Amino acid sequence: MHAKHMLFTTAALTAIFAAMPTAAQATQANIVAFQIPAQSVQSAMSQFAQQAGVQVLFPYDHVQGMRTKGIKGRMTAADAITRMIVGTGLKVVRSSDGVIALAAIAHDNAPAPGSSRSVTADTMRVHPAAILALGAPMAASAAQESDGASNGDKDEPKADIIVTGSRGVVRSRTDSPTPIDVISAAELEKTGKPGVLAALNALVPSFNVPTRAGGGTSTVIATGGLRGLNPDQTLILVNGKRRHKTSLINAVSSLYNGSVPADLDMIPTSAIDHIEVLRDGAAAQYGSDAIAGVINIILKHGTGGGAASFTAGQNMDRSDGENYLAQANLGTRLGEHGFLDGFINLKKQNASNRAVPIASTVVLYPLVGGKPDPREATADRLVTKNYGAFPTQQINTGYNAAYDVGGVHLYSFGTYSQRNSELNFTFRAPNAAASLPQIYPNGFRPRLNIKEEDFEFALGAKGRIGGWDWDLSSTYGSNRSSQYGSNTLNPSLGPTSQTDFYVGALKSTEWVNSLDVTKGYKLGGGNLQVSAGLQHRLETYGIAAGEPNSYAAGTYTYVVNGVTQRPAPGAQAAAGFTPADAGSKHRNNIAAYVDLAYDPSPSTTIGVAGRFEHYDDASGNTAIGKANIRQAVTPWLALRGAVSSGFRAPGLAQQIYASTTGQFRTLSDGTLNLLQIKTLPVGSAAAVALGATPLKPETSTNYSAGIVLTPIRNLNITVDGYQISVKDRIAITSTLTGSAVSAILTANGLSPDISAQYYTNAIDTRTRGIDVVATYRNKLWDFGRMSWNLGYNYNQTDITKIKGNPPQLAALGAGFVLFDRLSQSNLTTNLPRTKLYLGNLTSVGPISLNTRVVRYGKFDGLANAVTTAGVTSFSADRHFGAKWITDMELSWQVTKPLNLAVGANNLFNVYPDYTTASFNPSLGSGQYPTTGGYGFTGGYYYGRVSVSF
Repeated sequence: MHAKHMLFTTAALTAIFAAMPTAAQATQANIVAFQIPAQSVQSAMSQFAQQAGVQVLFPYDHVQGMRTKGIKGRMTAADAITRMIVGTGLKVVRSSDGVIALAAIAHDNAPAPGSSRSVTADTMRVHPAAILALGAPMAASAAQESDGASNGDKDEPKADIIVTGSRGVVRSRTDSPTPIDVISAAELEKTGKPGVLAALNALVPSFNVPTRAGGGTSTVIATGGLRGLNPDQTLILVNGKRRHKTSLINAVSSLYNGSVPADLDMIPTSAIDHIEVLRDGAAAQYGSDAIAGVINIILKHGTGGGAASFTAGQNMDRSDGENYLAQANLGTRLGEHGFLDGFINLKKQNASNRAVPIASTVVLYPLVGGKPDPREATADRLVTKNYGAFPTQQINTGYNAAYDVGGVHLYSFGTYSQRNSELNFTFRAPNAAASLPQIYPNGFRPRLNIKEEDFEFALGAKGRIGGWDWDLSSTYGSNRSSQYGSNTLNPSLGPTSQTDFYVGALKSTEWVNSLDVTKGYKLGGGNLQVSAGLQHRLETYGIAAGEPNSYAAGTYTYVVNGVTQRPAPGAQAAAGFTPADAGSKHRNNIAAYVDLAYDPSPSTTIGVAGRFEHYDDASGNTAIGKANIRQAVTPWLALRGAVSSGFRAPGLAQQIYASTTGQFRTLSDGTLNLLQIKTLPVGSAAAVALGATPLKPETSTNYSAGIVLTPIRNLNITVDGYQISVKDRIAITSTLTGSAVSAILTANGLSPDISAQYYTNAIDTRTRGIDVVATYRNKLWDFGRMSWNLGYNYNQTDITKIKGNPPQLAALGAGFVLFDRLSQSNLTTNLPRTKLYLGNLTSVGPISLNTRVVRYGKFDGLANAVTTAGVTSFSADRHFGAKWITDMELSWQVTKPLNLAVGANNLFNVYPDYTTASFNPSLGSGQYPTTGGYGFTGGYYYGRVSVSF
């Protein structure tokens, strides 16, 4: 049909229905059980009219060759038809008295006739304009009563139409054969959390973000695990494209030791439209890392106008830990056929501290003639200043853009971030060997400054050829962290040592090129969606050496009270990367996949996927698969299940990372001992001498089964059980120390004063759990509305096998354990086993109250045995009870563009259980666990002002 005919048809239909009443019949507001497969517009409208009980008018000639999307489930007629016509180039121009009129979108960049472009990052959501075109009465019913749809208030989540886990097919989250959470930008903002990871921790029951996973760079990485697994066992996507990993490694950590994840806090929160969390193994569809699931961050797109907000808050106790977050986004059209959205975040976090002053009996200064130094009486006894959050400053920017050129849709997005972090380390008292009185007469607190630069750039094109929708893209991401030591010294160099050092740098890059195609077919009375793709990924990882004095081993000694002191080599808490540590590694990966989704009937969905990956390093070749099914038993009950195999290739950082760190350990007599621990590259001569072998991929087998319930209007319930078995899981060894280890290290050119550890495929684990998610929306009489969200997760990880000691360690004696009790606890007991979430959003006029209550279950921090006088005990074990944490936010829509909000996270100032088992009287810290998901600094209060324009 010519353009003038299209415009005439649109104008004629609009004129006809403009004269009709605007009130829709009651049947249009009712929920209807729809079962309409993807098919031609003509036949789909016929089925829709019969099932909805309405008459549909549309430009018959213009829709030749067009195909609608399939729909299943209970929803309003408005929501159903809106979902069906996404991407067709049609819109609803009027609805009234049981009649719905469709017309062609009158602009040049509408999809060509016959197009069935798959829903992707920039088309997946039902745009608000499409719902408004339905007319006021029907728009309200669609928004308030559809499965997860919005009622037009920006505080409510939008329609839950998802793309993750379902290539080329539009589905709602309850239609998905695997469990998916959809979290809107408004929900993220209302948590009051300063970053993406912290917000997900509050909103996704099976997602756990520890307050501090450990020491060193583990305090910098924004990291969290899904379903009890490591952060790098969850794949991160942005707009459906793989996100690059950080260069920092979870070293010197308790939880997630050795993991190298993507850092979600490098993505500006102002850029996020919504997040889809796929809680199921999906490596067969998306590749390495997707063992626990997939987190897909969808950026804002084609918004028009903009918004800005400023949030400030601080901890209630001690009035510390101030957080400041300024963010903005602006969208505009690019000519007649495109859009450009820009984003920026500015964030500053100040330090918090929950240490207490040490007792006056603790000696800080060397004795003078056998008596206490007079300075003991006036010394600052609050020696620990870092028992809480560390200071950071950060700027995140980004953009998302698209432009249609003929039948080709060009798109691009990217982010650029800088972050400066200060890691303040344990106090070195004046009487410590490292505290040279000529430089630090009153002791010192060494600091490591990390300056990160992170960016990602993606460019792609989509189109349709020969009935196939295609998507060709290239994505490049990089993270570089330069490290500097300050307020420190290399005591082995003596009083002439400098106090600031360049420690070195880490850099990680990923370049990913992908081609994805998809096409729908009619098969056996049903619909088959065939998707396939090819991908090439080039990964690099490099370590740059620090300046020589940062790692030098000097010969300086000095005498205190007749005792010769020989301080440890290297800059305290900031020992530089040595030339032997420095180096780089790269590898290529080529992958191919096929993904089939078959709907033999409107009530059944069957999916199968297979993937083959080739690595040109020791990871070799891997073939994996997945199968899933969803069966609607009744209009309100559906069953679903999946089985899959998966894998995670070893991170390049895990293969070549090397560093020397100082860790304080409490000895059996209660005294502190500073261990210099060397993380050895797997392929180094020293590591091989201690039994290291080349790392191989982790492999997994996933099973899940669940039910989807919609028993009454506006209530959705999903219950999913799962089991994830991981074989050859990569972990760091226990700290290997002693004279036998020193001899091996010395023989391989290393200092005898250090202990050692390395990464190895140490264990097999089995994780079992259950997820429950429910949502309910209801009116609050005639003046308001309420939205309820409930989530529950039970998760238990067991170690089913521990790799035996290699012959090199076995020869050293029974005292050397590859994976000790402490390390095992960090995988199995040191996270809450249960998590219960209950949220409510109540809106009355311009006032909204958002309340969230989370119960974090009990957990245990188990330690290695302590032997004193021949008696073995586990006195260092720690046990922490369950806690209820309440968050609340009150907001006022002062005017249409202006919103004010005040809120509290941990409103009632709840702390973890106090324990003496890990309290260190010499430092005044350690009384609270750092692995809990709700922190140990008490209540946090904040205010926010938001403006839209």
